[in-house]
Amino acid sequence: MLDGRQKVTGTAQYTDDLKRPRMLHGAFLRSPHAHARILGIDASAALAMEGVHLVLTGQDLPTRYGTIPVAMDETALAMDKVRFVGEEVVAVVARDRETARAACRAVRVDYEPLKAVLSLDEALDPASPLIHEGRRKASNILRRVHQVHGEPSAGFERADVVLEADYDYPGSTHVPLETHCALAEWDGRLTLHSSTQIPHYLHRITARVLGLDPAEVRVIKPAVGAGYGGKSDVFANELCAAEAARRLGRPVKFLLDREEVFYAHRGRHRTRMRLKMGVTHDGVLTAAHLDADAEGGAYASYGVVTAYYLGVFLSLPYVLDDFSFTARRVYTNHPPCGPKRGHGAIQPRFALECHLDRLAHAIGMDPAELRRRNAVQPDTETANGLRITSVGLEECIDKVVEASGYGTRDPGPNRGLGLAASAYMCGALHPVYKTDAPQSAVQICADRSGRVSLLTGTADIGQGSSHTLAKLVADRLGIPLQHVRVLEADTDLTPVDLGAYSSRITFMAGNAALSAANQLAEVLDAELPFAKAVEKAEAEHGTLAFVGHYTPPKIGSRFRRQSVGPSPAYSFTAQVAEVEVDPESGQVTVHRVWCAHDCGKALDERMVLGQIEGSVYMGVGEALLEEQRYDGPMLVNPSILECNIPTVHETPEILALIVETHDPEGPLGAKEAGEGPQLPTVPAIANAIHDAVGVRMDRAPFTPDRVWRALRKR
Repeated sequence: MLDGRQKVTGTAQYTDDLKRPRMLHGAFLRSPHAHARILGIDASAALAMEGVHLVLTGQDLPTRYGTIPVAMDETALAMDKVRFVGEEVVAVVARDRETARAACRAVRVDYEPLKAVLSLDEALDPASPLIHEGRRKASNILRRVHQVHGEPSAGFERADVVLEADYDYPGSTHVPLETHCALAEWDGRLTLHSSTQIPHYLHRITARVLGLDPAEVRVIKPAVGAGYGGKSDVFANELCAAEAARRLGRPVKFLLDREEVFYAHRGRHRTRMRLKMGVTHDGVLTAAHLDADAEGGAYASYGVVTAYYLGVFLSLPYVLDDFSFTARRVYTNHPPCGPKRGHGAIQPRFALECHLDRLAHAIGMDPAELRRRNAVQPDTETANGLRITSVGLEECIDKVVEASGYGTRDPGPNRGLGLAASAYMCGALHPVYKTDAPQSAVQICADRSGRVSLLTGTADIGQGSSHTLAKLVADRLGIPLQHVRVLEADTDLTPVDLGAYSSRITFMAGNAALSAANQLAEVLDAELPFAKAVEKAEAEHGTLAFVGHYTPPKIGSRFRRQSVGPSPAYSFTAQVAEVEVDPESGQVTVHRVWCAHDCGKALDERMVLGQIEGSVYMGVGEALLEEQRYDGPMLVNPSILECNIPTVHETPEILALIVETHDPEGPLGAKEAGEGPQLPTVPAIANAIHDAVGVRMDRAPFTPDRVWRALRKR
């Protein structure tokens, strides 16, 4: 990787590595209540402590914001009331973190406790107290989406078999290696360093909340120790650091500890689903209907998008002309949910792929063959207007079936093989705020040394996006990779890019980078060595600097709110998992997972293989271990020790297989590989458990107690 040496030697600079003269440190006083009115705050004792410089409350930053503009329901600090245990109420800035934390403990807050809403059923009950008053509709339902495509009722009538079942997917959080951190400086204008995935959106919202001209705000993203979607929002530590630096004229850093990251959250929505599907005896899917309710926590975050994502990808990667869905995303008094890897698509994928196994067994058909018969085809359009370009699904299925022996090999007593498939987007078609401007832009500059500088607003969060862009440019120009210098994610210096989410960078920024590289190549003499060619071109054309940009094509307008869901292209994945189940304890061991992923053109094989392996690893964690557990309003596992993410001992052998298609619009034919490979993992493991011991696991994670109870119930 381009930055591999810095990562392995420890010289990469993360936000918390940054030190400034006279730097101060911040800490938060957090709510002990899930739902309560704030009657008063007394910070006099804290302000009297030696080394304390500033105390901020909600009244100091009253402007509401939200990354999704249609749901601006947050303030940097709680104002009139608190809505979850752990919500930020007071920010203290002091000479060091220890003093700031001690001062937080000295602040006195007078609360009036209110009845909390702590479950999906309570949130859906009209008699429950409102978490957010003053909304146009007096309800705890943030967004309800109902869509009907084709004629589902007629499709169910055509079916020979109709099955209906309930599924439950847990909430979970991201657990990145690096916690959230922000460092702000003020010298008449604001410079904010943050471990963010969305420097451009952070720039916009910081200017809004602080009432600054956007030209007075600079956001810089240093190295980031992973995000998985958890840093795709704007957080209190960023806004409070910025406001404190402005007021004090000194650098201010806010670093969250591990437990605080669990409360900041923005992770997976716990989702309860009921799926009904029909199939003919010869294996043609005829209709489907999904009801999905997602528990979203105290604030909207990306919840409006979640409500759509739960249903708009329901048919993919299969042909299903008649389907409908109803999805509701609700508020509760738990930490707010948001985007986590495979945002909104993981939960219904679990239900759909488990359901397909049920249908295949009901009609006596091989589950792999059922999926092949219904696989979406290239250059087609789904019933809800999603444009399909390149498709490698059937090859993905064939590869994992052949490699694993699925359907032909007996893995042994209490062992089983399970299959699942999926599709995922290559970037959202529209940005989160309305604009006709490009979604991604890259500038490249060449000088007489033979070096090329690549300036990009993308956010490399450890996934290697900077490496990918540099490789595209280096390969196009015929120069060594190390001769491309990448400057990324500095809003003063780099063109706008919307960030690292929805698996968009390879496709969108990759197209922008290739466009800029093509423009440079056109003015160079291909017969000369590169440095000489640059010198000659400079003499003829002046300084060599070119900007490439990417705007997605206009796709579909047949359905209301179709701005949520369409993508320029889709990746495709198939997986087979091999598991062993101990019938006495219910313990599930995943021995290996075969994963074939259609990424279009593999721009860097090692990078694609790494992304596949990382996605499968996260899927195994969600299948076996990861779940946010609450005792009433209290999160009872806010640490890595209690959250139980997989260690090397729980991680199976992962056999990654690349399937290459050529997407007509991707850079050199490439598509995404960052999120799609995770989607089939959980249902593949669930289907393997059924193959091993004959029980259907409709609720994840598949912990020993749940498997044991399912075995006893059988």
